[in-house]
Amino acid sequence: MSRAEQPSRRAEQPSRRTVLAAAVGAAVVSGAVPAVADTAESADTDRAPTGQVDYHAWTSYADWCRGTARGTRAVEGSRPGLAIDTALGSVDYPDPHTGRTSTWEYATWTSPVHRLSVPATETIASWNAHTPAGTWIQVELRGTYSDGTDTPWYVMGRWAAGDQDIKRTSVDDQTDGKSTIWTDTFAIDDTATGLRLASYRLRLTLYRKPGTKLTPAVWRLGAMGSDVPDRFTVPASTPRLTRELTVPRYSQEIHVGQYPEYDNGGEAWCSPTSSQMIIEYWGGRLTPAQLAWVDPGYADPQVDNAARFTYDHQYKGCGNWPFNAAYAATYRDLQGVVTRLGSLGDLETLIAAGIPAITSQSFLSGELTGAGYGTSGHLMTVIGFTADGDVIANDPNSPSDPAVRRVYARREFENIWLRTKRYNASGKVASGTGGVCYLYFPAHPTAAQREALAAVGVR
Repeated sequence: MSRAEQPSRRAEQPSRRTVLAAAVGAAVVSGAVPAVADTAESADTDRAPTGQVDYHAWTSYADWCRGTARGTRAVEGSRPGLAIDTALGSVDYPDPHTGRTSTWEYATWTSPVHRLSVPATETIASWNAHTPAGTWIQVELRGTYSDGTDTPWYVMGRWAAGDQDIKRTSVDDQTDGKSTIWTDTFAIDDTATGLRLASYRLRLTLYRKPGTKLTPAVWRLGAMGSDVPDRFTVPASTPRLTRELTVPRYSQEIHVGQYPEYDNGGEAWCSPTSSQMIIEYWGGRLTPAQLAWVDPGYADPQVDNAARFTYDHQYKGCGNWPFNAAYAATYRDLQGVVTRLGSLGDLETLIAAGIPAITSQSFLSGELTGAGYGTSGHLMTVIGFTADGDVIANDPNSPSDPAVRRVYARREFENIWLRTKRYNASGKVASGTGGVCYLYFPAHPTAAQREALAAVGVR
């Protein structure tokens, strides 16, 4: 089925950065923000490699101890994390997607300042956490611009693995006249002025039902800042790897019409379908009890599950990038990040270490030979490279599971994925994603996997 420029992740820029649903009132935006002024004056000295992208994360016990804890505690172990120790108090949260107001205890943790090695035009936070029933988390970002002024605290996501306590959501209508939050992305409003984000802090707020000992556990918190130049084309790369990983194949198209409350069913499920492929590549499985809610007549019910539990109730879609990474990390011993890569060489480095990647791209039907459709936003899974250097992808926009494996011309694929500008079907200038990808990998990578991840800026 041709997508005919139908968006499956985002619309085009500037409509790519559009408020997508009813505005959340000021009381809602502020309702879950505790009345505590967190400050963290110490600077984080770990620096990402110089380039166009700076991904940085807090993951170790030492990392969690270096932040400013207010009611939270660092937890040691094989997967160090952050948990509630003693709640600071309680706050009412009016959930805009259920109409219910509930009271929650909370505690906070604020990261040290991270000075970006790449002063950024865009920044995307991502996290890995466990939120048992009766708990949830909020992630916020506050930065300092290159002119020395500060941003407000921006909400980057209100998230729970389930959907019974709150409805996971991005927050619209956040701007200070210099930058704006577009669903999951902090963006400088006018990059031509030269203004950039020079540094940032992230703040976690952990919530639980009052009077309980429940707590979320957060294992990874990070953000990718980037300043990818405007470009319609990118330089051609030289092939250097022949390898194909054995990754499960799932079609989103066989789910068309299923559960339309989650972004109108499978037609728009490229992101969760791609996520599920890689989750299962790493051994992630769901039990029959976890899938019992899905109609037993549906094939691949785990894809329906992924759609439900990545769905952003404000964006009204399953393509929120950090929500997909967080969903992957709900599977045992998996972690996920959102970042940008700079080349197909970066993908080759990952594939050589056995790590597939989910890439985001936009293109006309004639720009990717063999695809048979055009899209203003689509996710697919890169699983290898042919002897000629062409890209082997599991493309969920396929009529059946067996048809998912595709081979796309290297030069075409790298251009539609890495460019930041393109012409849409109407001949107007639209945006490209500039190398955005999701990376899912083991909580305890092998030495070779750690080396490959470090080579692309992920630690």
